[in-house]
Amino acid sequence: MNQILSVTGLSALGDVGRGLEEAFFMFWETAWALVLGFGLSGAVQAFVSRQAMQAKLGDHRPASIARASGYGMVSSSCSYAATAMAKSLVAKGADFVAAMVFMFASTNLVVELGIVLVVLIGWQFAAAEFVGGAIMIVLLALLGAIVLTGRRVEAARSRLSAASSDGNDESAEALQHQPWSRRLRSRSGWADAASYTMADLTMLRREMLVGYLIAGFLAVLVPAGVWNAVFLHGHGTWTQVENVVVGPFIAIISFVCSIGNVPLAAALWHGGISFGGVVSFIFADLIAMPLLLIYRKFYGGHLALRLLAVFWAVMAAAGLATEAIFTAAGIVPTVRPLRVVPEHVSLDYTTVLNIVFLVVFTVLYWAYRNRERLGGGTGYAIDPVCGMQVERANAPATATFAAQRFFFCSDRCASRFGTDPARFVTAAEAPEPMEGHSDRETEPVGEPPDPQSGRP
Repeated sequence: MNQILSVTGLSALGDVGRGLEEAFFMFWETAWALVLGFGLSGAVQAFVSRQAMQAKLGDHRPASIARASGYGMVSSSCSYAATAMAKSLVAKGADFVAAMVFMFASTNLVVELGIVLVVLIGWQFAAAEFVGGAIMIVLLALLGAIVLTGRRVEAARSRLSAASSDGNDESAEALQHQPWSRRLRSRSGWADAASYTMADLTMLRREMLVGYLIAGFLAVLVPAGVWNAVFLHGHGTWTQVENVVVGPFIAIISFVCSIGNVPLAAALWHGGISFGGVVSFIFADLIAMPLLLIYRKFYGGHLALRLLAVFWAVMAAAGLATEAIFTAAGIVPTVRPLRVVPEHVSLDYTTVLNIVFLVVFTVLYWAYRNRERLGGGTGYAIDPVCGMQVERANAPATATFAAQRFFFCSDRCASRFGTDPARFVTAAEAPEPMEGHSDRETEPVGEPPDPQSGRP
């Protein structure tokens, strides 16, 4: 008996080791792409003004939908940050459907996602992400105009407007009015870009870690029979329909969102899910369970259920349409990899690129740590919970604790801060004041932060 237990224990340890190894090599294959993608995203966020977002999204006509998509493409790819920004847009008068389109574009039509997809699964999936993302946005605009309107939407807007924080900051306003071309030539602009890059990486580190670990263990430990039981095979159109419907369900129960679901998508493709099913799964990062709970808090339970139904339908339909288009064009991959990633590190282009972008990452980190000396940081604050860099003028939530004002990327972070402010104040970095400002603005002590909202 003891011998059997010993053999079982050794087998389990071997499985754990193989799962961790697969997760590491997934990260190794995509490390340079992550630095490149987040670096480009940080530059775009630093140099592109956000003021027009609030002024030009007043309806869901084609022009507004196009603008919402464009603004989303140049925003952070973090699902939580995109959700918070969409909430802020709604509170400040943007059309509800246009705000949801912004959220879709922010998490699906961004460069870092495309780069990682190319590296980890193939260029066809990156192309499908952008083609299908456009289809999904059109479907959302059409269906949302019917379903996501009415008194419940206006009631949610009224609640959000009443609770909206006044985060205006004169220096931030002046900074936003500077021409972006002038900022491109400034050290402070690049320091802010580096800060955005590091903040996004810090904010998404948990999502990416969980995504790589789950994908590694799924690729190694889950036998083909399990995937065959979950996803239909050999039933023609019915297989395609079932796969694109089940794909978002896997996203809901996996609790992985943002760019962290790409490694899991690679594992699903390796396991046998259809091309359209993988695409719909990648689309579905916005209906992961934590985000559904956030929608319920922002907009109420009934509207959150509408969002779930509309999003799921749109994601599945876009995945199905994308597969049909790519099948007709003859570019759906026909060969699935025996392994998701190589078995060992070798001196190839991946290793060379990882070394090059490690140097790039070091430079970005140096610029981030020295942003005040380079003239950056004016009008910005660091979320003490997740580490994201946020504009004071557009912060979705604020709270006051110990005579200091804190700015947050989302109500989720504000809520976590409200449960134990001292923990995050102790852990947060305290930058030196610049031009009369600091990352924590002092103001009279108010009521303790509410645990639910994080607001005083």
